[in-house]
Amino acid sequence: MKLSDFGKSIVHIDLTTGNCRVEAAPLDWVEKFIGGRGLGVRYVLEAGPEVDPLGPENRLCFMNGPLTGSEASMSGRWACVTKSPLTGTVTDSHQGGWSAARLRWAGFDGLVFDGQAEAPVYAFIEDGEISLRDAGEVWGQGVHATVAFFRERYGTKNLSVNAIGPAGENQVLFAAQVNEDDRAFGRGGTGAVAGSKNLKAIVIRAGQKKSQVPDSKAWKEVRRQALDTIRDEANITSPRKGGLSVYGTNVLMNVTNTIGALGTRNSQLTSFGERAETISGEWVEQNLLVNDPTCHACPVACKKEVEIKDGPWAGLRMESVEYEPAWSLGSNCDNSNVASIAKVIDQCNDEGMDPIELGNAFSVWMEASEKGWVAEGQELAWGDEAAMVALTDAVAAREGVGAILADGPSRAAESIGHPEIAMAVKGQAVPAYDPRGLKGMGLGYATSNRGACHLRAYVAAAELGVVPSEVDPLEWQGKGELVKTFQDLHAFSDSLDLCKFSAFAEGAEEYARQFAVAMGKEFEAEDVMLAGERIYNLERYFNNLAGFGRGSDTLPARFTEEPSTAAGSKGHVSELDRMLAEYYAAREWDEGVVPEAKLQALGIL
Repeated sequence: MKLSDFGKSIVHIDLTTGNCRVEAAPLDWVEKFIGGRGLGVRYVLEAGPEVDPLGPENRLCFMNGPLTGSEASMSGRWACVTKSPLTGTVTDSHQGGWSAARLRWAGFDGLVFDGQAEAPVYAFIEDGEISLRDAGEVWGQGVHATVAFFRERYGTKNLSVNAIGPAGENQVLFAAQVNEDDRAFGRGGTGAVAGSKNLKAIVIRAGQKKSQVPDSKAWKEVRRQALDTIRDEANITSPRKGGLSVYGTNVLMNVTNTIGALGTRNSQLTSFGERAETISGEWVEQNLLVNDPTCHACPVACKKEVEIKDGPWAGLRMESVEYEPAWSLGSNCDNSNVASIAKVIDQCNDEGMDPIELGNAFSVWMEASEKGWVAEGQELAWGDEAAMVALTDAVAAREGVGAILADGPSRAAESIGHPEIAMAVKGQAVPAYDPRGLKGMGLGYATSNRGACHLRAYVAAAELGVVPSEVDPLEWQGKGELVKTFQDLHAFSDSLDLCKFSAFAEGAEEYARQFAVAMGKEFEAEDVMLAGERIYNLERYFNNLAGFGRGSDTLPARFTEEPSTAAGSKGHVSELDRMLAEYYAAREWDEGVVPEAKLQALGIL
């Protein structure tokens, strides 16, 4: 298959009937929405914005991008797109590893699941064939045991397993799907949707095939240019330059802490002080690191396999102590023991949960316990690592207090009559950047189409100086246009589907050159930004139809009314209203609603 034929092998699986058929995606969909995230959103829109996220009518899509499985650097990702049970918005989550490439090598561009199986099933894919098979033997098992089961059945060579754990089966609203033990479709509750459909796993067996892109001189040249950009050791923004390759994503812990943007104790504080060092990437690299595995076609190797050396979890070996969960289970919960953080992350990988959301649920319950809002016997103290480990299992099983937290921090806070202590937007919890110290990130949270998210825009790259810029993180002016630009660029890269970290070195021009050669068509940097804008507006259109209108782009009052407590940002709050006015003007939106004229101009209607 030539890459110019992308979209011609989308598998539609009716879980209710067991029927599988292969169809080409509508050509205009591929031209407008590219693949990955964008094409997935278009398929989910077709199912309907008003469906019950946990009902059989909801659609669960797994979409490759046009570059997936090729030799393009950092092209080992695919998108899972659905209507989120946590937020009610459209959501997409992306996963690294090897599953995406192997799906392409097996002959498919995407999978669209509809309906609901009567009993647990898994999809088995190999050599252009797909079948649904009985998953009764692994239903109830964790991800690690499930992966081991399929490796024993099908062998370890060229096999990828994407599975849910007990959390997905029990429809924990932030349940994840996990690939090969540790790479997750983490946010938005896609695992709960899979669980509601009785879809335990997707098992793919496919050896590496010849590049999907014709091996032309032009392709070799644009691929070399992109790789050189990523490997440019003289370029401080290169993802190979120190940071990501040496310390992984957790290189940001000390940086964010120093500028007063590291939320602590459920964001009551904005710094973890000297204790941040003990949960940082630098500390992990010096004390716990044992291996640097990587994903398909990735020269960066940001995954950091670690082993706990002593204490109650001695011998635990897992990947990785990433920045976001290290924050959510660390400073956010007043916990400076990295071993306990690693333990809970590993539990999340095995039970299939988003550790960002889980850590926020814990911190909500800790603050509520401190203030006397929790029933006697249900309290959770700040930094109680043993209780956090035990409660993680209870959340996955929906037992006791775990049943309350399983619905996410927003609903947990509402259940005790204090919704204001949930640091969430549209029902999804914030990640590891405090909006009082990074103003653009706050606007990005508020306007994200999938609820609070750092990856929709990731303006932290500019505000923290990861990419060349003169952006002041404490200045609110100009952030509206900046956030829009980053959102549109990443909407396109998520649709290719390339790793987000490629954007530390590459931009619209590099993406356009690779896409143009691969697809055999004219494509420029401005086309990248237009396609990204179209995809972002498509998502917002879905959300508008799902009931999100004026006033939905908000931040918790803690960020807009309670000044920062730490040096670097002390005294600052988020000027959200001013930034929103800029942003809506740049988007040409009516206070968060996409006007019909804008939809028509972008070719959405």
